[in-house]
Amino acid sequence: MRSRISRRFLSSWTAGAALCLVSWGAQSQPVFTDHSPSWYAQGGVAENDAHAVGLGVTLPWRQWSYAFASGQVTGHWDLFASHWTSRLANDERQHANVFGVLPTLRWRGDQGQSAWFAQVGTGLTLATERYESRYKRFSTRYNFATHLAVGANFGDRREHELMLRLEHYSNAGIKHPNPGENFLQLRYAHRF
Repeated sequence: MRSRISRRFLSSWTAGAALCLVSWGAQSQPVFTDHSPSWYAQGGVAENDAHAVGLGVTLPWRQWSYAFASGQVTGHWDLFASHWTSRLANDERQHANVFGVLPTLRWRGDQGQSAWFAQVGTGLTLATERYESRYKRFSTRYNFATHLAVGANFGDRREHELMLRLEHYSNAGIKHPNPGENFLQLRYAHRF
């Protein structure tokens, strides 16, 4: 008898505490949108001792969103400047600056209110030097950049963002050789 009462009390207390937490969380969380610009810093690595660091801004498509699969898709322009360095066959290092413009789509679950997101984008880049590493040599200074990413926002107003990205650079076969390069990148962004 006593264990039945204890279980009922514990179940009632647990349900009440959960209800309080849910209602508190719903009241304390502001409505979130992806319609704010941000600045970011990112770093990445590729095969053969290649590294990239960069700074950029995202400029949202303020009037555009699309409901998709219990979530919301938004878009933004990603404008960046980065510095690449790679080890050459003679063990010297090559340095190049890369500038890019990438239209990007981002999906958030929970009708766009989830802190987590996935995104995809592709656009154009221009480098000051043709990229070269120990085993690869690009034939053009202009290339396409395509990425897949996952990330999350945090902070009182979700103003902070961390993202893990896989980005592929190549000229899409316009000129050969076209070995392409894949960078694994970590990005921190802050909304204005």
